Amino acid sequence: MSLTGTPFLYTLIVLAVVAVALPLFLWTRLRGPRVLRAGVRFLMLLFAQGTAVALVFTLVNNSNNLYDNWADLLGTGSHVNQARDLGASGTGGIALKKLPKVKQKFTEATGPGMSAAGGVMQTELKGQVSGVTAEVYVWLPPQYNDPSLKNIHFPVVELLPGYPGSAKAWFGSLHAHEQLASLMRQGKVAPFILVAPRTTLLAGVDTGCANVPGTVNADTWLSIDVPKMVTDNFRALPAPKGWAVAGYSAGAHCATKLAIAHPDRYRAAVSMSGYNDPMGERSSLTAQDPALRRSTNPYFMLKKAATPPAISLYQSGQPGDGYEAGLALKKEAKAPTVVDVIYIPKKVGGHNMKLWKPQVVPAFEWLTRQMGLTNVNGGGGAGDGAGGTTGTTGTSGTDAAGERSTTPLGQ
Repeated sequence: MSLTGTPFLYTLIVLAVVAVALPLFLWTRLRGPRVLRAGVRFLMLLFAQGTAVALVFTLVNNSNNLYDNWADLLGTGSHVNQARDLGASGTGGIALKKLPKVKQKFTEATGPGMSAAGGVMQTELKGQVSGVTAEVYVWLPPQYNDPSLKNIHFPVVELLPGYPGSAKAWFGSLHAHEQLASLMRQGKVAPFILVAPRTTLLAGVDTGCANVPGTVNADTWLSIDVPKMVTDNFRALPAPKGWAVAGYSAGAHCATKLAIAHPDRYRAAVSMSGYNDPMGERSSLTAQDPALRRSTNPYFMLKKAATPPAISLYQSGQPGDGYEAGLALKKEAKAPTVVDVIYIPKKVGGHNMKLWKPQVVPAFEWLTRQMGLTNVNGGGGAGDGAGGTTGTTGTSGTDAAGERSTTPLGQ
C-alpha cells in the first residue's frame, strides 16, 4: 500500500476511529485477572496513540510531500547504480552530442494536485552519464499542444524540493502549475515546461546535488541526464538560454550551486530560503568533508570564479533563513552576474510551504524578465526551432528592504 496513496490514508482514518471506540466500549467490560485487564487496557491505549501519530504524520507528509514512498521514509532506498569519477565537467569525457537519443514513455502521475492544470506526467529515467535511475515529473504549459505552435520550442525550469522532500512537492504542495497556467495563457508569465526530478538518491542522505566519486553523481543527474531527456522528448529550448533551475530550502542551495557551476547549462536560478554553506542541511553529504563543503559553497564558487558567470540569481529569504546568504552573493557578484535579493519579513511565516507557495508567481515573473522572455503573447515567449525570442533582460536589483550588508561567509 502506497505511503501517499488514498487507500492508506483511509485505512488510518478507520483504524483511528476503531482505536477510540475500543476503550469506550471495552474498558469496563473486560473480564479476567487484574494483570490481564491492565495489559489489554495498555494495548488499547498504545493502539490509540499509534494510530493517532500515524494519521497526523500521514496528513503532514501528504501536505508537504516530504517522503514519496516507504523506502524514502525508512531510509532503505538507493537510486545510484554506479558513481564513477566524471571529472570537473561531470561528463567523464563523454561527447554528449554523440550519445543516443533518450526516448521515454510517460504515464499520468498520481497523487494530490498531479491531475490539475492539464495533468503532470512521469517517467523512470536511467541516466546515461550519472549512473542514477529515478523518476522525473514533467508538466507542459497550455500553449505546448496548440496546433498553431507546433514548431515552437519552449523554455524549461527544473524544480528541486528540499530535504527530505519529494519531486512531487512543487505540484502537490506549492501548486506551481495551477498558479502559473492562467498567467501563461494571459501572457504574464512565459510558458515554461516544468521538470521535477528526484533529488533524494541515497538512503537517509541529502546529496547536496553534488558529484562525489564512488558515492553519487547528483550534479550530473540534474544538469546533464535530466536536461538531455527533456530536450530529446519535448520541444525545449537549448541550454543555457532557455533553461533555469528553482528550489526551496536544500533545493534552493542546489539551484544556486548548479547555476553558478554551469552557466553553460542554466541562465538563471531561483532560491527560496536557501543557504550557501552546505552545513545548512546537516544530513548533506557535502557538509561532511571540509574540502567538499567549501568547493560546493555558492559563495566561494562565485568569489573564485575565473570569469563572472552570465547568470541571474533570485534569492528570497527571511533574516536568519536565506536573506543573509543572498546578500553575501550579491556583495560578491560582478557583471554580468545578476543577484536580486528579496527580503521576506519574519511575520510572514516560517520555513515551510506556506512561506514558499506565494513566492512561486513572483519568482516566475522574475524568470520571465531576466531570461529575456518578455514577448509572452501567443507563443508565450518561446522561440522557433532555432531558439527563443529575445527581450530586455533585467539588471541587478536591490533587496526589498533596500539594505546591503556584510555577512558571514558561512551563510
